[in-house]
Parts: sequence; C-alpha cells; structure tokens
Amino acid sequence: MEKTLSILIARLGKALFVVLGVVIINFMLVRMAPGDPAAVLAGESGSSDPAYVEELRKEFGLDQPIPVQLGRYLWGVAHLDLGYSYRERLPVLDLILDRLPATLLLMSCAFVFAISFGVLFGVIASRARYAGRRTWLDSVLMTGSLLIYATPQFWLALLAILFFSLHLGWLPPYGMEQVGGNLTGWARISDIAHHLVLPTVSLGCFFMAVYARLTRASMLEVLGMDFIKTARAKGVPLGETIRRHALRNALLPVVTFAGIQLGQMAGGAVLTETVFGWPGIGRLMFDALIQRDYQLLLGVFLVTSTMVVVFNLLTDLVYRLIDPRIGRT
Repeated sequence: MEKTLSILIARLGKALFVVLGVVIINFMLVRMAPGDPAAVLAGESGSSDPAYVEELRKEFGLDQPIPVQLGRYLWGVAHLDLGYSYRERLPVLDLILDRLPATLLLMSCAFVFAISFGVLFGVIASRARYAGRRTWLDSVLMTGSLLIYATPQFWLALLAILFFSLHLGWLPPYGMEQVGGNLTGWARISDIAHHLVLPTVSLGCFFMAVYARLTRASMLEVLGMDFIKTARAKGVPLGETIRRHALRNALLPVVTFAGIQLGQMAGGAVLTETVFGWPGIGRLMFDALIQRDYQLLLGVFLVTSTMVVVFNLLTDLVYRLIDPRIGRT
C-alpha cells in the first residue's frame, strides 16, 4: 500500500510538470498564430480606428511583452484563474465548467460503447479462429472493423444523420435536448439519452474497431501459451478457459492502449460535437478558434490536457487492478 501511494505521488509530480509544459507550449503556439482578437472585435463592431484597436489590446493585456503575458497567465492558472473571454465577456473557467459535463457525458458513453463492443467482438473473433470453426465469423468481424477504422469520423457522423434521422426518423440529428421541451426528471434523462445515441456511436465506432482488432490479436497470442494448453488438457471447457484465464491476460495491452487513446477521443469529440451541435468543450474550442478568443482557447487546451493526464493516471491504477503483479515491481 505504501509503495503504491509513493508511486502515485511520483506520478502526480510528473503529471504537474507535463501540464506545465503543455500550458507554456500552447501559450506560445497560440500567440504565434496569425490574427489579433482586438482587430477581430474592432472589425465586428464596425470600427477600424487604430486608437480603438490599441485600447482593446491594452484592455486584454495584449500590449505587454510575451514573457510578461506568459508570467501573468501562469500566475492566474496557479490560482485557478484562466482569464476572461474576449468574445463572451465571461470568465473562461465558468464557460468551460458549463460545457464540460456534456463533453464528459459524451466521452464516457463513447468509451464504454467502444471498449465493451470492441472487446466482445475481439473475443468472438479470436474464439472462432482458435476453435477452427466458423472462421467466416472472424473474417466478417475483422473486415467490418477495418472498414469502420478506415472511415473518417465526420463522414460516419454525416451518414448516420442522413440514414437514422432524415431517412428513418428514429433519432434526433442535432443538439443535446429537445428545444423548448422544458422536460424534467426521467423524461429529460430519456430525451438526453435519445439525443446521445448518434454522437456516441459516431465517436465510439473508430475506437471500437481498434479495440476489436487488438483484443483478437492479444487473445490469439494468449490462447497459444502453455498454461492455456495445460488447462485445455485437463478438460477445462473453452468458454471457461477464455473467461478465467485468457481474457484477463489479454486485456492488459487493450487497457493500456485505451488509456492512451482517451486523449484522442477528446480530440475526436471536437468534430463530433461540431457535426451534431453537441454543447461541449469541443464545440467551444472550435468557436474560440474561429473567433481568435485566445484566453478561451488556452483554457480549453489546459482542461483537455489535464483530462489526458488524469486518464493516464487512472489507466495505471486499472492496470494494477487487472494484474496485481505490477504493484509488486
């Protein structure tokens, strides 16, 4: 227990340095990008007066040298102050916290969908291949996963809208809730779940295909090991051998890869939220990028980077639960 705690503290220390590095790099990259939020705001207000633009730059602190701006931003981040949105005229942290639950809901559902069906299809395919019967099932599942993997997420999302929303009319194509529905209780939960189906499947299908192929390869490798052959020689049924012996060992690389890809899922949420009009931080980041809202953009980058680091820490903990031997090394 003490060793696990010390390892966790060490990981947290490294995580803080990683987040600090990400904050500095993002700040410099955003400042190097073309475009001036003060000029954008002045142009939208119908004024191109240089004095007005300079006044806006002074108000936003853009007239200060880059090192001074960076120092002020780091000081604010240390005090959980992510700055002020140029466009929305609201604190960045408030805007992000307002949108973050929607993104976490979408990512959680997409991750559960991807890992559940990916592992399930991988186990079914590997069992069919290992048993030497119904190899057509293995071919169908792996070919389907490869096809899904090769399909861009935004294209899959658009096809899902065209087929399930416009053609069949089964699922809503846009938003998180029914506009003007004013629903409460279970009716609101059901409405959100109804709107959540298409974004979840569209975001999770790509990762499901990856997990299915990875699970199949890992399962076939484990099923060829000596302890599996010994269990089979003792008369242990194939299904029990897979559940009790093979699957737990085969899940180790899947869990590792899934933890790494959670960060990619956060990036994929930007496209998914934009296509489906999902009110999350991905859509917020897209709007901030178009509007040159530096502070809001940096705030979203910081939150998503922190999420990736936290996901990797949780992956390490889950890894130790699956294989307790890791905690003794």
